[in-house]
Amino acid sequence: MGVQGPQLPIGTQVVLRVAGTDGPDGAVRRGATGRVVGMTADGRYAVRLADGRETVARRDQLTLRSAYQDEAIELGRPDGYRLVREYTIYAAIVGSRAFGLDTEESDTDTRGVYVAPTEAFWSLAKPPTHVDGPEPEWFSWEVERFCELALKSNPNLLEVLHSPLVVRQTALGEELVHLRTAFLSQLAYQTYSGYVLSQFKKLETDFRRDGAPKWKHVMHLIRLLLSARELLLEATLVVDVGPYRERLLMIKRGELPWNEVERWRLDLHQDLDDALRRTVLPGTPDVATVDNWLRSVRKRSLGDV
Repeated sequence: MGVQGPQLPIGTQVVLRVAGTDGPDGAVRRGATGRVVGMTADGRYAVRLADGRETVARRDQLTLRSAYQDEAIELGRPDGYRLVREYTIYAAIVGSRAFGLDTEESDTDTRGVYVAPTEAFWSLAKPPTHVDGPEPEWFSWEVERFCELALKSNPNLLEVLHSPLVVRQTALGEELVHLRTAFLSQLAYQTYSGYVLSQFKKLETDFRRDGAPKWKHVMHLIRLLLSARELLLEATLVVDVGPYRERLLMIKRGELPWNEVERWRLDLHQDLDDALRRTVLPGTPDVATVDNWLRSVRKRSLGDV
């Protein structure tokens, strides 16, 4: 039957993927366009074609017009797994093992940065901005995307550069690590605090509905606030939770009452407000330095295909 895809509402513009679909006025060619006007009793779609005829087709025989055109000009995409295997410049273990919150059941989460060959960007088929794999629990970003997100103080990216558990580092990777202070700025206040606030609203809904939130997620949100406070006060990102390990693990096990967790969160938000007033971090990151480095990387990656 093929891939079904999501249900198509009436009015959706579609293209027929196969030739020979029966219509009342004869066969309909592959690539004919039309709009969904209803559904038949057996679950097929009624489609009114551009020439006014109507036909019926299964969901796997239809595609959105924009998707059909994308498929028509599709080129072979670069092999993301190969890019990770051959062009990774830096990788580190993150998650509970880097945070000092690991237990016997903890996974080993690895995050990396790869540099796609410069010539790969000259094609219509651009390299992927990120790759999930090829090894389990390994996720990587292409260096440009990594820099873009890190400049916005995305915690996931900053923690990669500050993890104490480095598993791969080339000369370019060492340069990237030396740049890590260029990514730090007061934008961390909005990124960390805003994310935690939005997530806690969802967790409160879970708590009212189910009687308990996802405690592991709660633990990591509190950890983010602790990390952000240290970052704003000391202008450095400390990944390991240190003396907060046991209390955080109590949250993970559901041993700390929700009202106590909530009180800790609110206190930490207040701490962040105070830290922002005293921070020595710049208002914005050093974009020019990072951009100059990225340009040099692209020049040095010519001929690497």
